[in-house]
Amino acid sequence: MENSPKTAVLYNASCPICNFEIQHYARYAGKTGLPIRFDDLHTQARTAWGLDADTAAQRLYVLHEGTVSSGIPAFRVLWAQMPRYRGLAWFVGLPGVFYIACALYDHVLAPIIYRLHLRRLRKKTAL
Repeated sequence: MENSPKTAVLYNASCPICNFEIQHYARYAGKTGLPIRFDDLHTQARTAWGLDADTAAQRLYVLHEGTVSSGIPAFRVLWAQMPRYRGLAWFVGLPGVFYIACALYDHVLAPIIYRLHLRRLRKKTAL
């Protein structure tokens, strides 16, 4: 195993949906000894990514072997690193499936999750 992970994930740990999914992957990676690091965007780790908190909260980011990807391509990179999810990475990479998955993530899921994040922030500051 390498000293530093070849794959890193930047995610919003304050988002219940994001945190639930990423913690599942983190537990799996930990149990299987996969070299994947999981960075909460609300920690100092985000500065190394070169993203502001608002941009980082809008979608999933994955750094793999020096290349940053986001959205469905980022999920595919992450899934490809985990034996249990390699089939999913392959399936989502099929031309028609990839197009539909990207459209759903970019235009439906990510915006909804981001709006929920903004609502949580507004409620937090209103208290």
